[in-house]
Amino acid sequence: MLLQQVGASVAEHEELAPLWAEPWVFGVSIFAIMVVLMFVTLSYTNLGNRHEAVDEHSDPHRQHPNKHDHGQGH
Repeated sequence: MLLQQVGASVAEHEELAPLWAEPWVFGVSIFAIMVVLMFVTLSYTNLGNRHEAVDEHSDPHRQHPNKHDHGQGH
Protein backbone atom coordinates (compact mmCIF):
# COMPACT_ATOMS: atom_id res chain seq x y z
CA MET A 1 0.00 0.00 0.00
CA LEU A 2 2.85 2.37 0.78
CA LEU A 3 4.33 1.78 -2.65
CA GLN A 4 0.99 2.67 -4.22
CA GLN A 5 0.94 5.98 -2.34
CA VAL A 6 4.51 6.78 -3.39
CA GLY A 7 3.70 5.90 -6.99
CA ALA A 8 0.59 8.06 -6.97
CA SER A 9 2.43 11.04 -5.51
CA VAL A 10 5.22 10.74 -8.08
CA ALA A 11 2.70 10.51 -10.90
CA GLU A 12 0.76 13.61 -9.82
CA HIS A 13 3.79 15.97 -9.71
CA GLU A 14 2.65 18.77 -7.46
CA GLU A 15 3.98 22.28 -8.04
CA LEU A 16 6.27 23.50 -5.28
CA ALA A 17 5.31 26.51 -3.18
CA PRO A 18 7.18 29.67 -4.15
CA LEU A 19 10.00 30.79 -1.86
CA TRP A 20 10.91 34.43 -1.22
CA ALA A 21 14.62 33.59 -1.54
CA GLU A 22 16.87 30.91 -2.94
CA PRO A 23 17.09 27.77 -0.78
CA TRP A 24 20.78 28.35 0.05
CA VAL A 25 19.90 31.74 1.61
CA PHE A 26 17.88 29.98 4.31
CA GLY A 27 20.76 27.68 5.19
CA VAL A 28 23.36 30.46 5.26
CA SER A 29 21.17 32.73 7.39
CA ILE A 30 20.39 29.98 9.92
CA PHE A 31 24.10 29.09 10.07
CA ALA A 32 25.02 32.75 10.66
CA ILE A 33 22.44 33.06 13.46
CA MET A 34 23.80 29.91 15.12
CA VAL A 35 27.39 31.19 14.88
CA VAL A 36 26.37 34.47 16.54
CA LEU A 37 24.59 32.56 19.31
CA MET A 38 27.68 30.37 19.75
CA PHE A 39 29.87 33.45 20.27
CA VAL A 40 27.36 34.86 22.76
CA THR A 41 27.51 31.58 24.66
CA LEU A 42 31.31 31.49 24.52
CA SER A 43 31.49 35.02 25.90
CA TYR A 44 30.04 33.75 29.18
CA THR A 45 32.57 30.91 29.65
CA ASN A 46 35.10 33.06 31.53
CA LEU A 47 32.52 34.81 33.70
CA GLY A 48 33.36 32.85 36.85
CA ASN A 49 37.04 33.88 36.73
CA ARG A 50 36.46 37.63 37.04
CA HIS A 51 36.78 37.72 40.83
CA GLU A 52 38.54 35.74 43.50
CA ALA A 53 36.58 32.88 45.00
CA VAL A 54 35.00 33.83 48.32
CA ASP A 55 34.08 31.31 50.98
CA GLU A 56 30.37 31.10 51.61
CA HIS A 57 29.42 32.51 55.00
CA SER A 58 27.40 30.51 57.47
CA ASP A 59 23.76 31.56 57.42
CA PRO A 60 21.99 30.52 60.64
CA HIS A 61 18.56 31.10 59.09
CA ARG A 62 19.12 28.73 56.19
CA GLN A 63 17.14 25.57 56.76
CA HIS A 64 16.97 22.31 54.94
CA PRO A 65 13.54 21.93 53.29
CA ASN A 66 12.89 18.77 55.29
CA LYS A 67 13.12 20.61 58.65
CA HIS A 68 9.48 21.64 58.34
CA ASP A 69 8.19 18.05 58.30
CA HIS A 70 7.20 17.82 62.00
CA GLY A 71 6.75 14.05 61.66
CA GLN A 72 3.58 14.25 59.54
CA GLY A 73 4.91 12.12 56.69
CA HIS A 74 5.25 8.35 56.28
